[in-house]
Amino acid sequence: MDQTIPSEIRTEEELEELLSRPSEQLVASLRSIDGDITILGVGGKMGPTLARMAKRAAPEKRVIGVARFSEPGLKEKLQGWDIETVECDLLDRKAVDGLERTDNVVFMAGRKFGSEGNESLTWAMNVHVPAIVAEAFVQSRIAVFSTACVYPFVDIAGQGAREDLPLDPPGEYANSCVGRERMFEHFSRVHGARVSLIRLSYAIDMRYGVLHDVARAVLSGEPVQVSSGHCNVIWQGDANDIALQSLAQAGTPPFVLNLSGPELVSVRRLAQKFGERFGRTPVFEGEEQGKAWIVDTSLQQSLHGYPSVPLPRLIDWTAKWMQGGGKSLDKPTHFEVRDGKY
Repeated sequence: MDQTIPSEIRTEEELEELLSRPSEQLVASLRSIDGDITILGVGGKMGPTLARMAKRAAPEKRVIGVARFSEPGLKEKLQGWDIETVECDLLDRKAVDGLERTDNVVFMAGRKFGSEGNESLTWAMNVHVPAIVAEAFVQSRIAVFSTACVYPFVDIAGQGAREDLPLDPPGEYANSCVGRERMFEHFSRVHGARVSLIRLSYAIDMRYGVLHDVARAVLSGEPVQVSSGHCNVIWQGDANDIALQSLAQAGTPPFVLNLSGPELVSVRRLAQKFGERFGRTPVFEGEEQGKAWIVDTSLQQSLHGYPSVPLPRLIDWTAKWMQGGGKSLDKPTHFEVRDGKY
């Protein structure tokens, strides 16, 4: 991302422009690999700006966004950014078989919220769909969005979970995410698919994310749950950028990367900072536990350096966005959940 970052984000147009602004490193990275880019599951929270970033970084490449497109106006927005759109239900093997085979694929599909009570669909989306896709695109480079939830909780006094930590998470949702990784790993090790697995922890967009959730609770006087009181966060623009760069690192066996900010964020301290900004005293529930879903981002820092937007700027942007009545996607992260039930 361009290091010239604003002091405030006032509109959704400004936000989406900034979220999709590619770094010079991404431009060089996409130039180094051949072929066009397909983004599977482009309709999620991060997909549209990632697709736009890919097109801005590599205007000579075709960028194809694939989704069911249930959100009104999304297809037209993407087309306005010169992104091709294809409607497809990724659970439909025949439909996936009919997709164009591009040299590069970003896999963003998955299911989290609503998993409790409909676990079978969660496993179908998070395990069966990856198997379908990995088989169909076995000749492509595939950057796979995964999650830090594949790890067990680790001690907050340490550096966080490293990429080589055995995967042993709580709850069916998190275990289905392990299943997603295992499907891509299988097709990589057995059939030679080139894969990168991106274990993302809490991307930040002014309209959603941990910072948005905490700020919203403080502003409305609702209690902030601190039992799961520590996390890592990263600007979504940086997450988009690094995930796209991982296409060039896709390999067999898969390249694995934790993706988040290097700081251990205290939810309590975060709420207090927003309270100072809003002139309100935060209300807390629970008590901090000694373990949390946190990650060691040393490998990321060695490859990509410190994120382009530091944590204090993210907090400031979020506070101003909330005070200005900025839009919310009304999609809580449920960062406070510890049993894996979503």
